[in-house]
Amino acid sequence: MPNNTGQPAPQDRRELQQALVEVSLRLERRVRELEALVSVTERINRGLLLDDVLDEIYDSFRPIIPYDRIGVALLEENDQGEQLVRSRWTRSDHRTAHIGPGYAAPLAGSSLERILKTGEPRIINDLQEHLLHNPRSKSTQQILKDGVRSSLTCPLVAMGRPVGFIFFSSNVPNTYRNAHIATFRQIAGQLATILEKSRLYERLMELNDLKNRFLGVAAHDLRNPLGVLNGYIDLLRQEALGPLNEAQQEVMGVMADVAERMSALVEDLLDVSAIESGQLELEREPLDLNRFLQGQAHAQGLIAQGKSIRIVLDIPEPLPTVAVDSRRLGQVLDNLIANAVKFSPRDSTITLGGRADDQSVRISVSDQGPGIPAEERAQLFQPFRRGSNAPTANEKSTGLGLSIVQKLVQAHGGQVAVDAAPGGGARFTVTLPRHPDPEQKGDAPA
Repeated sequence: MPNNTGQPAPQDRRELQQALVEVSLRLERRVRELEALVSVTERINRGLLLDDVLDEIYDSFRPIIPYDRIGVALLEENDQGEQLVRSRWTRSDHRTAHIGPGYAAPLAGSSLERILKTGEPRIINDLQEHLLHNPRSKSTQQILKDGVRSSLTCPLVAMGRPVGFIFFSSNVPNTYRNAHIATFRQIAGQLATILEKSRLYERLMELNDLKNRFLGVAAHDLRNPLGVLNGYIDLLRQEALGPLNEAQQEVMGVMADVAERMSALVEDLLDVSAIESGQLELEREPLDLNRFLQGQAHAQGLIAQGKSIRIVLDIPEPLPTVAVDSRRLGQVLDNLIANAVKFSPRDSTITLGGRADDQSVRISVSDQGPGIPAEERAQLFQPFRRGSNAPTANEKSTGLGLSIVQKLVQAHGGQVAVDAAPGGGARFTVTLPRHPDPEQKGDAPA
């Protein structure tokens, strides 16, 4: 009450000061919660696999909300079209035995269905009392056996569609208050989108694996009949089964070209399938790069002669021995040099270069063609990507060569890049980590 001077009484001032302090503390606590939530969701959003995201949630949310256990259940349909709630992930500070991944129950008629309809979080601060009022709740019976005494449940809604539930549980009764609901609703709203993204990513990985297996089986089944077809075409072109007139020879030549392209595509598909499914095995052996590159230049030079193109070596200093799969490295250079020949004009030069330092070896293939526009370089190594430049002699391509090059180089722990060659044209550079020659026993890894 004010005194005779119109000023608040000392008791009123103390109550006002205490109220202001409490408001200030609540605001500070809310700011800390929001800062923690922003920080945590940023870290979580960097995850891709669902289990990794959920583990990050469990490790990071304690400053925001109390729990001894977190569970996530997702909605799915069974073969009869009935909607189920299936536990996808559970983690606890204590051993969990009764409800875990795989546990499922019908959504219809359950308390979770009511939560979905209202969209409101549910707090149960005494699960033992809750069971007395809901004796048929099997899930409550099970989590009580695990020591849970209070819970906070919220629906997960992503892009306007319910996808499941997240459960924060405590082994102590009366852990959760209505004050947690606003924070929890904000958490659930952000987590729903993150979890749905992770689930879709995992589904995409499953479909990609299925695609790789299908490609591998299909390409493998096509390889043998194509080999037989190529063999018969060769017999006919060599007139082993009788003479051919000029028109027939021309047709057989077209058939040979088509069959060869089909065979190349099948081999590329087998490589892509093996690489993406993780079945590519490298047979690393010490390799003398100097002799290897000389052999590549000579072999490819014979092919390039058809367009009057020269292949020259540029190796200023001897290159070290490296531990690589020589067959796969040869496949990389075959692709890069063939690509350079394809886009080079007649009477030009392709340079096969080699450099080394203490950490790596760099092998480059440079041509004098039109070069690759800067805006196309980033996507050049994607499957079936073709640049705007046309081959100078209408050569054909499967569109997989550079993608395979990148994956084979990465399998060796290296990188491949493209830039402009000195004086014009394109330059592809393969960078491989340098390894010691195992026969040189005094050497340590570089």
